[in-house]
Amino acid sequence: MSFLRVLEELTPSQRKVVTAAFLGWTLDAFDFFILVFVIKDIAQEFSASITTVTVAILVTLAMRPIGALIFGLAADRWGRRPTLMADVLLYSIVEFASGLAPNLAVLIILRAIYGIAMGGEWGVGASLTMESIPPRARGVVSGLLQAGYPTGYLLSSLVFFLLYSTIGWRGMFFVGAAPALLVLYIRRHVEESPVFVARQKLEKQPNIWQVVRSNAGMFVWSVLLMTAFNFFSHGTQDLYPTFLEVQRKLSTHEVGLIAITYNIGAIIGGITFGTLSERIGRKQAIVIAALLSLPMIWFWAYGTSAVTLAVGAFLMQFFVQGAWGVVPVHLNELSPNEVRGTFPGFVYQIGNLLASANATIQAYIASLYGGDFAFALALVAGIVAILVVLLAGFGFEAKGVHFGAGTPEPAKP
Repeated sequence: MSFLRVLEELTPSQRKVVTAAFLGWTLDAFDFFILVFVIKDIAQEFSASITTVTVAILVTLAMRPIGALIFGLAADRWGRRPTLMADVLLYSIVEFASGLAPNLAVLIILRAIYGIAMGGEWGVGASLTMESIPPRARGVVSGLLQAGYPTGYLLSSLVFFLLYSTIGWRGMFFVGAAPALLVLYIRRHVEESPVFVARQKLEKQPNIWQVVRSNAGMFVWSVLLMTAFNFFSHGTQDLYPTFLEVQRKLSTHEVGLIAITYNIGAIIGGITFGTLSERIGRKQAIVIAALLSLPMIWFWAYGTSAVTLAVGAFLMQFFVQGAWGVVPVHLNELSPNEVRGTFPGFVYQIGNLLASANATIQAYIASLYGGDFAFALALVAGIVAILVVLLAGFGFEAKGVHFGAGTPEPAKP
């Protein structure tokens, strides 16, 4: 079934849920990626090295599991809808405060708090959406939801391209407070997950630790898979603008245009492979996308012109985010019913924690090789693409599983 056909078949209420979750993840990513465009400027203002400033990215990623657990437990106890509103409001406030940071230490603390809020959004929004739509729409909507991440990156690219010269790095963070307006939309238009409402009438509150123990093998595999996935995405995104500016000596406008280009590729890729997964399965779609990213590494990291780099980056992110486009539905289908508000987001963010040092590792590798960011980026991208193929290809799958009482066990590896 085509992407547009599936969206047309959703009810107005379901479309509003999808819209809210998509915007929540889009604006969350928008706020996160503002930082990657201004690393060099922050380093200059606070008289720090680029490697030191990347600690702000590290703590953001490292704190995300805490947010996933806190907001996930809240979502499983009090509902997805109110939890999502609280989460969006928190990350908007902290983003604005980041623009007021008087020194690097305060900025790092604020980015740690932001990481808690960022960690909560994905799991809550994804569970609310997947529990509100028909099973046949999951793959398509999964690709759309995950496309919110590069869409947020695209928005931050546009703000950087159009406004940076006027508002500076602090102004970029002030613009990042805009997502607070999404809370009004959710409050007015979005209904609670029907699966959550039904479970509240029939079941006791779940104990997540008992659920994790009874699904230990799948939990460990999920964490390893999401660790590889987070190295895959952050390893190909976070330092790429810095690489273009510092090593390729491209202008702010050229960097902005290339970022816009590769985020368009990421959006198309997420939707394409999410939709494809509905036909060929979740595992196969991920494996194909990750394998096809490997030949793109040379063009993406070693292209000899801005045009070659832009084309390589477009194709690289088409496949990286193509693989990611399957993740929301894949983790939600594998999740035990009782903790779907917590489990997908928690394993995702534990993976983020384990991959949180990516930017610092890549910056350190580049420094060891005389500032060769291209080598550091290519090395990480190649290794983790292969890991994603192996972990996904030999892992679990539960495509089309029923959400609610009587859910069958996930398929074995």
